[in-house]
Amino acid sequence: MYTTHPALADEDGMPFSRSTNAHDYQHVARPVTAMSKQYEASDYTPPHCHVRAQLLFATEGVMRVSTEHGVWILPPRRALLIPVGVVHELQILSKLSMRTIYIDAQVAAVFGPACKVLEVSRLLRELILALLAEPVEYALDGRGDWLAHLILSELAAADTVPIAIPWPRDRRLVAVCSAIMDAPGSRRSIEDWAQDAGASARTLIRLFPKETGLHYRQWLQQVHLAEAFCRLDRGEGVAAIAYALGYASPSAFSAMFRRILGRTPQHYLSEWRGGD
Repeated sequence: MYTTHPALADEDGMPFSRSTNAHDYQHVARPVTAMSKQYEASDYTPPHCHVRAQLLFATEGVMRVSTEHGVWILPPRRALLIPVGVVHELQILSKLSMRTIYIDAQVAAVFGPACKVLEVSRLLRELILALLAEPVEYALDGRGDWLAHLILSELAAADTVPIAIPWPRDRRLVAVCSAIMDAPGSRRSIEDWAQDAGASARTLIRLFPKETGLHYRQWLQQVHLAEAFCRLDRGEGVAAIAYALGYASPSAFSAMFRRILGRTPQHYLSEWRGGD
């Protein structure tokens, strides 16, 4: 049933003795199953979906997850909870160690029908790593079963992170949004983007809330926040991040960050450096 790789091990020394094929985990008679997989930079997983909900995160590296409704950029400590049946694709932005769990559809119904970004606490991370050390079909009422229930409890209590990049369908706006995602620190104005897209700035300004639910500046701030988290994860300072994203000063960037997330980037940076 399983495609195994017993000779391989990840950076935690954990052997890849279980399948790295997601299909092998969808019908296991357990409420929660866990999979570990390695990716190289520029790897790509085409659009697909699962009959189970999926918590997707990595202990190392950054990935971009896209659905028809949005885009999420995930560094470590950020996970995306993807509901049952939601079609998504993955673009691997750097060498990546994935740790993912699949949750039975009935069990996952409590988490709602929309994708959401969650904080991965140290406890949740360690619980998932511990479940990976158990058999895929762990004993009921045994250690694996207890770990699975603790994981569900931690997910229910996890903080959500209000970072999502809603994705448009209008081809002109798709072209602009794709270009901005490729160069989040660009100083180009909406008029510059409009010229490239073959539309007027007024048209783009009108399309943003219609297509994404956000005004242009709000949408751009979501891109900046996603990029900022990736840079914070790499250990960059707040001033360097602010200037890289085109802000006039670190204080201007910090004000935007705090207005949306309720905490300063310095607070997040200290968390990364000092732990939970």
